[in-house]
Amino acid sequence: MDTDSRFLPVETPPMGPREQFTDPAAAAARLCELYDEATGFLLDHFTRLLAGEQPQARYRAFYPELRLTVTSHSKIDSRLSFGHVTDPGIYAATITRPDLFRNYLTEQIGLLIRNHGVPVTVGASETPMPVHFAVATQNDLNVPQEGVLTFSLRDVFDVPELNTMNDDIVNGVAASMPDGSQHLAAFTAQRIDYSLARLQHYTATAAEHFQNFVLFTNYQSTWTNSRHSPAGRWPIPCWATSPSSPPATRKSPSRMRP
Repeated sequence: MDTDSRFLPVETPPMGPREQFTDPAAAAARLCELYDEATGFLLDHFTRLLAGEQPQARYRAFYPELRLTVTSHSKIDSRLSFGHVTDPGIYAATITRPDLFRNYLTEQIGLLIRNHGVPVTVGASETPMPVHFAVATQNDLNVPQEGVLTFSLRDVFDVPELNTMNDDIVNGVAASMPDGSQHLAAFTAQRIDYSLARLQHYTATAAEHFQNFVLFTNYQSTWTNSRHSPAGRWPIPCWATSPSSPPATRKSPSRMRP
């Protein structure tokens, strides 16, 4: 890749306005559409470059985002530790693989709408999607090692950044987002994508083929969570981390079920 091409213009897919939903199924469907549009954009340009085309731009797509705005201290069913927020404010979460978590998302969005009597907002986030995670959705496609292509992948696409894929939210130490909104979910889209990639790497099995059981583990302890949620395939996406104490004893600042 020559020196001048390092300053390529940024090309993104068309992004429509944010939309509000009072129907949780419709909100989940829109999240799926946005995710497919983002991954489709990255995969289209990635496969063209693999076929020999030279990059004409830096290609960037964004994760979809779910947003909730609460303006009052609503009366809620406090017997649940999820499906509501405790204080007025703006809350947001980036979303990945809504096809896997569609039933879970529909359930959680429905609780948020019902408990607070307000719509949720769905649109593109400001968090770029690493091309590796878009490629991971394709069983017959892989990202070549650095040096195989005639250009550096990092110069043309966003790539995973380990310093942003942490457990700060669930550990209760994450700051507010740059726009002042609070975290609606326990993990970011990139963090979940990273765990999905590790799951497939260690087991040679795509995430969608796993049963509805989650194994929490670290080097000190191991336990399982066999709660069967309406997710159809997944109980909850909290296996994205390896906590040092059982989930039942940990306090999470988010209010979508972790």
